[in-house]
Amino acid sequence: MRARLMTAALLMSSVPAAAETVAISAARMFDVASGKTTDRPLVIAVDGRITAVGRQGELSIPADARLIDLGNHTILPGLIDMHVHLTSDPTLSGLQRLRYPGSFWTAIGTAMAKKTVDAGFTTVRNVGSGDYGDIGLKKAIERGSIPGPRIVPATYAIGATGGHCDSNALPAEYTRDRPGIADGPDAIRQKVRELHKYGAEVIKFCATGGVLSLGTSIGAQQFSQAEMNVLVEEAHMLGMKVAAHAHGNDGIKAAIRAGVDTVEHASLADAETIEMARKAGTWFSMDIYNDDYILAEGEKNGLAPENLAKEKEVGLKQRQTFQAAWKAGVKMVFGTDAGVYPHGDNARQFAKMVEWGMTPADAIRAATTKAAEALGREADVGQIAVGRYADIIAVAGDPTQDVNLLRDIKAVVKGGMIVKDTR
Repeated sequence: MRARLMTAALLMSSVPAAAETVAISAARMFDVASGKTTDRPLVIAVDGRITAVGRQGELSIPADARLIDLGNHTILPGLIDMHVHLTSDPTLSGLQRLRYPGSFWTAIGTAMAKKTVDAGFTTVRNVGSGDYGDIGLKKAIERGSIPGPRIVPATYAIGATGGHCDSNALPAEYTRDRPGIADGPDAIRQKVRELHKYGAEVIKFCATGGVLSLGTSIGAQQFSQAEMNVLVEEAHMLGMKVAAHAHGNDGIKAAIRAGVDTVEHASLADAETIEMARKAGTWFSMDIYNDDYILAEGEKNGLAPENLAKEKEVGLKQRQTFQAAWKAGVKMVFGTDAGVYPHGDNARQFAKMVEWGMTPADAIRAATTKAAEALGREADVGQIAVGRYADIIAVAGDPTQDVNLLRDIKAVVKGGMIVKDTR
């Protein structure tokens, strides 16, 4: 009897629900692919994906469509942040973090996810989270239990013993789990497989030291070439992209030789390394806003003098490297390291990208079409185009003239559903 009931339930769950049709209108649409602005756009979506894009009066609205009229606003695709840590809070930095259990960070991730999607970022790549917190957030968002962006999770960042991704704040007599640590090619290969098993969709590893770790030199390489080669080979074999945290020049070069898809930070890349990245087609994801926040708020938030000194060493140089890499033709994506500064403020970086060489349209493409390409998800996100998710944001004005408009998103539609409307 129980088996028959279970079979019936499964059959009922396989019956598709009636398709919902949505028509989204606005005053203007910025087409990120062409760089052109269209007046009076109309977007039709069925079950969360776009089926038609045209102009009001030229494209028919289906009779059963639910209308979302965004009024006298400009629409563009939902934004993509390629480098976030949703289960981090910058106001609890340094040793303060040790006062809280792992479950706390997953819990606050629910609030950070809402701040992120409300800021217009409908897709994020979460490149490091303890306790598989980003997997929990992803599943809760996909069930509709909490609001938030689409998450491409890395789970734990992989690091070498004593490196940037290790926990170096406690003396030897105190022990804690270090699930992301692996040394040597065989252990690294196993770690990639393990993270993939538990839900990772991208692999992030620490190729060099970093700013916010203790006891690491910011530029020092922390994995050998052989270790990086194995990591990238295994991840690619499993269908995953690879992101390398790398500030130092030697580590960036080794990561590029290994075939990583994106280099995070890329602060100290020299001209030779920039040319390597251009030739290899490696993407740079450079968090060039958060220097302002770290130096203004870091001490109050609990960062150690060592961390602040390293930020002072690298902040300006990273922005200069960004400018040189962009001029040289390196492929660039939008990645903020949100979690090092407050979630929801992701769009503050657009102005820095413009200040250091991009046009507003370039910066927007870095967070839309280019980010989607780097993710390998051009069919899903990054454009208002047929086949993509109906992820759409609205601003009051022309963001190609004033990129700071992206700091004040008036409405957010995700998958054809309004998740924010403050008009």
